[in-house]
Amino acid sequence: MADEVLAKIGEKVKNHKIMLYMKGNPNFPQCGFSAHVVEILQSYGYPFETEDVLADPAVRDGIKRYSNWPTVPQIYVDGKFVGGCDIVHELHERGELAAMLKTAFEK
Repeated sequence: MADEVLAKIGEKVKNHKIMLYMKGNPNFPQCGFSAHVVEILQSYGYPFETEDVLADPAVRDGIKRYSNWPTVPQIYVDGKFVGGCDIVHELHERGELAAMLKTAFEK
């Protein structure tokens, strides 16, 4: 079962330019950190996919193992783990997230 969850996570990360694992969904975030990351991503106007880790405990545990990162939200851009809320916020403030997203969508 654990391998199956990790495989599903891997497929989603690979098949979406921006994949956000969060608590809740973009219309109804269930934590402030998830809400902040959604707000940042929406400011760029690029489409992004989300998965609510609260809906499935296996995914909630699996995403932490997949990334070796202990917290949610987690964002992946172009198949690569970027980080959580603090890292996304810092990249956004420095202008680096804009460049990262633009590069992902130009491929």
